[in-house]
Amino acid sequence: MYDWANSVYNLVVTTTFFPIYFLGVTKDAFGENNVPLLGRTFKNSSLYNYTAAFAYLLIAILLPILSSIADSKGNKKRFMQFFCYLGSIACMGLFWFTGKNVEWGIFCFVLAAIGYIGSLVFYNSYLPEIAAREDQDRISAKGYSMGYIGSVLLQIIGFGLVIYFEGKNDETSGPLYTFLLVGLWWIGFAQITFARLPNPQPIIQKSKHNFLVDGFRELKSVYTQLANTPILKTYLFAFFFYSMGVQTVMLASTIFGDKVLHLPATKLIITVVLIQLVAIAGAVIMSKLSAKYGNLKVLATVVVFWIFICIGAYFVAELAEKGNDAEYYFYGLAIAVGLVMGGIQSLSRSTYSKLMPSTKDTASFFSFYDVAEKLAIVIGMFTYGYIDELIGMKYSLLALIIFFSIGLVALLMAIKQQKKINYQRVS
Repeated sequence: MYDWANSVYNLVVTTTFFPIYFLGVTKDAFGENNVPLLGRTFKNSSLYNYTAAFAYLLIAILLPILSSIADSKGNKKRFMQFFCYLGSIACMGLFWFTGKNVEWGIFCFVLAAIGYIGSLVFYNSYLPEIAAREDQDRISAKGYSMGYIGSVLLQIIGFGLVIYFEGKNDETSGPLYTFLLVGLWWIGFAQITFARLPNPQPIIQKSKHNFLVDGFRELKSVYTQLANTPILKTYLFAFFFYSMGVQTVMLASTIFGDKVLHLPATKLIITVVLIQLVAIAGAVIMSKLSAKYGNLKVLATVVVFWIFICIGAYFVAELAEKGNDAEYYFYGLAIAVGLVMGGIQSLSRSTYSKLMPSTKDTASFFSFYDVAEKLAIVIGMFTYGYIDELIGMKYSLLALIIFFSIGLVALLMAIKQQKKINYQRVS
């Protein structure tokens, strides 16, 4: 039920409504795409990317500390509640974001992101405590499914609100009421979770240090162990770079459709729903392929697919610049993204799990994985926004191609290392 409660933030706010709304109201407020903030002027699409990068940078810094708390404190339910309430109230705060008060919009957006990721740290750590090992995969998958269903349902409600208010020549009230509903949905349905979750005992012994230090010491320990696991080290390097591309595409796709193709909000919302639906089939296909051909080979193939998506997006942007109708090409790209979006995320995590050394310290290893992913988002979003501000958004796609290409080369190296180890074992 907590997946049902909080997944609406990730799909409805960050992926769909907020980026579209942010670009629209800032342009209306200042009469152009340039937005004044902190003594300088930013291109509004770049400012959105910088804000997302800043939010995930703060999250990357907080993650080791939060993971340490989750492991060592018996009151993690209260921490989970705190971050849930922080995120949901911040979403509701976006109801008062009009475009002119840019600082308020950015403030609420950053707090919502911290609340979302922060609560997930404690939420995920509950799974081994409330489910037997043989039930964990089933319960985790059920949570994911509930989150998807809930977020699509609220997305449809938000879409209906947008259509209703646009019929009254009001283009802002639909998204604003959707932000409010996201916050109420999140905080409301979370009460079902909080009513049932136990108050756990600490699961590790008291440290000689405090929780502000322990998390970073654990990350350092994992980094040291990577030297003895060359395949995992190479894979993490690959994951870091191709995640820069994957996460940036997921977070910036609606901005691309708005700024480059000038598609209306209703079509962009429909496109995001289409991507989510296709992603289900894509995840199933990739899971079956990995069982037959191996995780690393499938990931390498999928990264090649991502490279072609970015090349296609570049030419779509060129078509739009020349005044050609590129709308349906964009929908084709959206279907392609959906096919590989969900699958690459789930397959990346399971590949990491399989390559990990035999250890009881799995929380620290996954904390390292999560920090790497969030730092990849920071670099990807900042680079995308900076190039967009300098020379245009279509050239930002070239940077993503470079990120994917580096990740592909590293994956091929990991495959070669794996073959060598398998050969040695057979010999």
